[in-house]
Amino acid sequence: MKFYPQAIALVLSLLCLPWVNASPIEQTKGDFEDKFRQLEESHPTPNDYRNAAGEPGKDYWQQQVDYKIEVALDETKRRIAGSETITYHNNSPYTLKYLWLQLEQNRFSPDSIAERSSTFSGLGNNASASAKAQDKAPAKINLSTLRRQQFMQDVELGYQLSNITDAKGKALKYVINGAQMRIDLPQPLKPNQTTKVNIDFAFNILEEDAVGARSGYEHFPDDKRKGGNDIFLLAQWFPRVSSYSDYEAWHNKEFLGRGEFTLEFGNYDVKMTVPTDHIVAATGVLQNPKKVLSKTQRKRLEEAKDAKRPVFIVSANEALKNESSTQSGQKTWHFKAENVRDFAWASSRKFIWDAKGYQQGGDTMPEVMAMSFYPKEGGELWEKYSTESVIHTMEVYSRFTFDYPYPSAISVNGPVGGMEYPMISFNGPRTIWHEDGTRSYTLSEKQFLIGVVIHEVGHNYFPMIVNSDERQWAWMDEGLNSFLDGVASKEWDPDLAWGREPSDIIEYMKSNVQVPIMTQSDSILKYGPNAYTKPAAALNILREVVLGRELFDFAFQEYSRRWENKRPTPYDFFRTMEEASGVDLDWFFRGWFYTTDHVDISIDKVYQLRLDTKDPDIDFDRLRQEEADKPISLFVEKNQQAGMKPWVDLNGDLADFHDENDRFTVTNKERNKYQSTLAKLKPWERKALARALEEDKNYYVMNFSNLGGLVMPILLEMTFADGSTEKLTLPAEIWRRSPKEVSKLIVTEKSQQLVSVEVDPSWETADVDIENNHYPRRIIPSRIEAYKSEKRKGKHRRDVMHDINTEVKEPEAKEYKK
Repeated sequence: MKFYPQAIALVLSLLCLPWVNASPIEQTKGDFEDKFRQLEESHPTPNDYRNAAGEPGKDYWQQQVDYKIEVALDETKRRIAGSETITYHNNSPYTLKYLWLQLEQNRFSPDSIAERSSTFSGLGNNASASAKAQDKAPAKINLSTLRRQQFMQDVELGYQLSNITDAKGKALKYVINGAQMRIDLPQPLKPNQTTKVNIDFAFNILEEDAVGARSGYEHFPDDKRKGGNDIFLLAQWFPRVSSYSDYEAWHNKEFLGRGEFTLEFGNYDVKMTVPTDHIVAATGVLQNPKKVLSKTQRKRLEEAKDAKRPVFIVSANEALKNESSTQSGQKTWHFKAENVRDFAWASSRKFIWDAKGYQQGGDTMPEVMAMSFYPKEGGELWEKYSTESVIHTMEVYSRFTFDYPYPSAISVNGPVGGMEYPMISFNGPRTIWHEDGTRSYTLSEKQFLIGVVIHEVGHNYFPMIVNSDERQWAWMDEGLNSFLDGVASKEWDPDLAWGREPSDIIEYMKSNVQVPIMTQSDSILKYGPNAYTKPAAALNILREVVLGRELFDFAFQEYSRRWENKRPTPYDFFRTMEEASGVDLDWFFRGWFYTTDHVDISIDKVYQLRLDTKDPDIDFDRLRQEEADKPISLFVEKNQQAGMKPWVDLNGDLADFHDENDRFTVTNKERNKYQSTLAKLKPWERKALARALEEDKNYYVMNFSNLGGLVMPILLEMTFADGSTEKLTLPAEIWRRSPKEVSKLIVTEKSQQLVSVEVDPSWETADVDIENNHYPRRIIPSRIEAYKSEKRKGKHRRDVMHDINTEVKEPEAKEYKK
């Protein structure tokens, strides 16, 4: 079916069609809001560092920081002690008098800003509740809060620093400010110069399950080894130089626990001394495999390179044997990593280790080793899905961005539910142990593992390579990554429950706890929906509804490649997406990222219009038929039912001219007037009229209102009398001059009588109220629950894998009295 939204408008107006008041609402002074106002007015002015196209400018620069670290893990004391040499390259055009360093371990000191500014909710350290809500119930402290408070009271937390010197061993002046440290340089560091700083550091490792952090240890007291075992996940473990950029200078917002880490790229040379029976996973490439791996393990690694399925480097039986190891002594693992912005590692004797080569091809990194490290508690769930999920992530993400540039991609199971670093990620889901000695996992845990591995490995692309500032703009890594992990999850399994769809954000978008996506990460009220789901859903809509896949994918890849191994801002992303797609998207980014408006488009009325020909022989006959189709008077209907005959029927001999001719009888005067009207028409007007009369199409005027404030395309599905349907998209620009109410003329063929219209039938735009999307309005579907509802335990929480093996019990025999 073809639609003619503009062509008939002149004809209808020309013929004085009985019109519906469907014009846009009148805008009064102070009432109009330009939803399409250009963002360039508020974006930073383009310059030689970042140009107007969203590209790195001709004078773009960024700093480089190299680290050489030697560190020892004291398993008994659960303590780290090490020394580092920092080489700072000043690539900026500015002279620096001092360096700022991040001391994230100090975030857990009792006197830190993070601890002193944390609020009490009565629900736990990380929960939030208003003071008004507190007044409704007595304050409560749960056991988790007590455990955290007691651990932090018993263990001295934060860095112990010493021997802060320059390259010649001369002491440097420094000032510690909470979780930051300023080191004053002995002489100003000019452009294109380097300086070295030496630091000795030590700290007590957090118990992750007690404190809740992004790294730490997990204790397994039930392992056969005396004293049990630990898994150590080490991140934010060494003093790191803060970023220094063209748009902010020193990035020295203090770490409060939520806003993640923005760092400089550099080269790492790290030696980690751990108990001799530990297995270590880390960022980078192992430099001394012959000293730390057995001949068998090295052989298995070679076999894994072209294996169809992951190969065990350390098998489950070997790991179980290691759990009860009584070996003493230490072993040093040596890793190097080039051009990465951070370094993390994991160490434990509990680790099962499997690996599989990902044959990526290309020139960047033709072969990548995908690996997983996990304890027996990970079980079959990790054995089947972790490493395969790692490879799937690289396959999908590289298609949208660039080839994976690192030699390895690692997934480690430990106490951290999900956290990412270059080449290595920490992921939490595990199997369930049962008293009968078996292990199983729920559908929920399976989906969680696949989803979290995709998400955390995906962070290698954003922000480990496309190096955005997570502490300032959380959505730039979490949102972009969540969008792509949603794509990768659906390509893994369309039924994978990993919410990134527009419908997943509806409840948040109509809530009163929103802040704009463009909010500094520590000030966000609802972090998950705001930093992850809403920007991911927005990009989904931008791809599927606004731009289409071809334009979006080209622009997104252009952004990714422009800013690979560089530091973009949101404005670089917005500008690139517009410039590369060729579409004005200011309205979209303004609405979704700068406001708390939501999508709620209502279809209010649909008017069916007929073309008035002005030919009395045609129009009057139609009017007579319309009059006959009206319901008859109830008074007349009851008289007829009673058998009463009208007086005029009983006295027909008195009938006159008006009984034989009604008000729709055509006169010659009216015919002459019609001919006179035709004579006055210009040739092109007469031609247009003749065609319109011949085609006799259906004209519908649809009235829409924007109740949520967020302008969006209007997606229509029209259903006709013959059961057929047609879809039509009205672009967002329809709201440009009237952002609150608009009307649209839709023209269809004569045979296609419209019976209903629905807005956004496939839930593609995150419209928060689908009931006003129907015209005519539908009966709202629901159901009556004639039973006492139970609290839900969460989707897919049934442990079908284990419970299916439960023995069926015979029903007990009961005696019944006769």
